[in-house]
Amino acid sequence: MTAQLKQLRDQIDAIDSELLKLMSARAGLAREIGQIKNGVAYRPEREAQVLARLCELNPGPLPNEHIVRLFTEIMSLCRSMEEPLTVAYLGPQGTFSEEAVLKRFGSVVTALACSSIDEVFRKVEAGQAGYGVVPVENSTEGAVGRSLDLLLQTTLKVCGEIALPIHQLLLAQQADLTRIKRIYSHPQSFAQCHEWLNANLPLLSGVARINTASNADAARLAAEDENAAAVAGKKAGEIFGLTVCAENIEDDTNNTTRFLVIGDQEVAASGKDKTSLVMSARNRPGAIHELLGPLAEHGVSMSRLESRPSRAGLWEYVFFVDIEGHQMDTKIAKALDTLRGKAAFLKVLGSYPAV
Repeated sequence: MTAQLKQLRDQIDAIDSELLKLMSARAGLAREIGQIKNGVAYRPEREAQVLARLCELNPGPLPNEHIVRLFTEIMSLCRSMEEPLTVAYLGPQGTFSEEAVLKRFGSVVTALACSSIDEVFRKVEAGQAGYGVVPVENSTEGAVGRSLDLLLQTTLKVCGEIALPIHQLLLAQQADLTRIKRIYSHPQSFAQCHEWLNANLPLLSGVARINTASNADAARLAAEDENAAAVAGKKAGEIFGLTVCAENIEDDTNNTTRFLVIGDQEVAASGKDKTSLVMSARNRPGAIHELLGPLAEHGVSMSRLESRPSRAGLWEYVFFVDIEGHQMDTKIAKALDTLRGKAAFLKVLGSYPAV
């Protein structure tokens, strides 16, 4: 060992010792805050502000993405000093929904796997989980209808959003594609990899595509069948001990799924927010224009508009809308007040930090 190497390692040891002291101090302060608040430990607006501030201060060489990941874990650890947190998600273990939970809440939470999106809502509504994470739309395949339908019905609020890049892998017990007779996956994943599968494992060649409830379930089935493969994520492959036959087989390299955090919590403004709402138009000419008019009138930017059958009557629709800003912002509050007089139905789903 050279003298220079030893000197550098001694400096790292000294920094690690200082980091340990600072981390212990931070955890102690978090515990004190929990005693003072005596309430909700997870504050989405506060955590968003902390991460934004740190990214602005970041001098490198670590990129902001790594800083966010590091401090999300630190906040997860410190949050646990205030109150244990349970988060429900669409399981089983190894799904992209579980990855979304870890990305937003860190690893120091109890991740509660559910068998359906409906069960995620039920667990949170019943108080068996503090929060739930549900997929709401994919950049390739569009809206997740069941999540939208349940958002319309529930008393829960949207507390946050997570944008998760989705990278699909072809997984099997072995890497010989000629031995594959069956492919398991969720219908959305099949759709996201349609072109790759057609080029490499076409249906005409006799390879069957079998839908499953989740990608993790697909990986489990492939692990039980030497002539089967699964389209799933990296973690599912690791859990079930599968071989990676091909990576990043999604047709769109920017393939991303947006998840929403649901809970019984009103979120304060963070400074960079989004508000989600659902509304329906009155049955008269120009009614849809009337719904959008107040947003333009008050200078409110709309980032998403999605129509969905209302289930209240034939050919009746509701409109899911995302707007930029918090519902307590003056111009948004005025726009919503005007909308209440024009819409047949209006429900604010929640305001939360935008990603």
